Amino acid sequence: MINRYRHRNLTWVDMENPTNEEIRLIMDEFDLNPLVADELTSPTLKPKVDFYKEYIYLILHFPAIRHTHSEGRQNQEVDFIIGKKFIITVHYDTIDPLHKFSKVFEVNSILDRSDMGNHAGYLFFYMIKKLYGAIEHELSFIRDKQVEIENEIFDGREKIMVLAISHLSRNLLDFKQAISVHRGVLESFEKAGNQFFGVDFTHHLRTIMSEYYKVHNEIDELLGSVGELRETNNSLLSTKQNEIMKTLTIMAFVTFPLSLIAAIFGMNTQTLPLIGMENDFWIIIGIMSFTMLLLFTFFKYKNWL
Repeated sequence: MINRYRHRNLTWVDMENPTNEEIRLIMDEFDLNPLVADELTSPTLKPKVDFYKEYIYLILHFPAIRHTHSEGRQNQEVDFIIGKKFIITVHYDTIDPLHKFSKVFEVNSILDRSDMGNHAGYLFFYMIKKLYGAIEHELSFIRDKQVEIENEIFDGREKIMVLAISHLSRNLLDFKQAISVHRGVLESFEKAGNQFFGVDFTHHLRTIMSEYYKVHNEIDELLGSVGELRETNNSLLSTKQNEIMKTLTIMAFVTFPLSLIAAIFGMNTQTLPLIGMENDFWIIIGIMSFTMLLLFTFFKYKNWL
């Protein structure tokens, strides 16, 4: 599917799940290299950046949990072909930030506003800000989830939260893995962009890198917080398990003398003290009760209970 947007002398062509015929049409219209057109036919696993005389081609993957229209977690690929007066975006899933940007672009076109810049580099700048803004929104969702888990932990649900913390950590690691490779691509794009768009665009190129570092640092911060949360949860869980083990050990220690007394008086011998006396059963029960009371008093004195 191809959507076209125009603002003055700038053209944005947005392609979602393009067919071979659509790619061939765009290739002929914008004189794209056949190697680039071949890359657009299917998703690419790794990001990249290539420089051509008339345009810059780069591939970036953006992690998504809530901003995805497919089942499960995934990285959403966006291919950018950035010329002087045109930009082509290709993706294989509905990208919410690009959809929102298209609405802004349409409004600017209708109102004939001039704040979109005089070349397609500015369009890429606004798009990348939207895409990184969506990642920050995803991270806010993860941060809210972290607060919920923290409250659950201190409400006594440490065991259940082990799996929840693991899921949270896995999502953040996926985010970091997807975002970390952006650095090399964007640094290369910054160098090429200075030559391709001129020195007037340098500030915007540096702002793009700042957006990347802001997201990258926030992911690192969240990973550290989740790691500390995991340690806290493990400590509380270990403390609770230790308390259970201590209680069971004390119970075993208390019942051992009682079992020993019962075993002694249950021996099959000719002579046993107390056996045969009047109320001998109650005397033995009294001895056992006194022994148990003595042990409990000793444990209380030692603050073991």
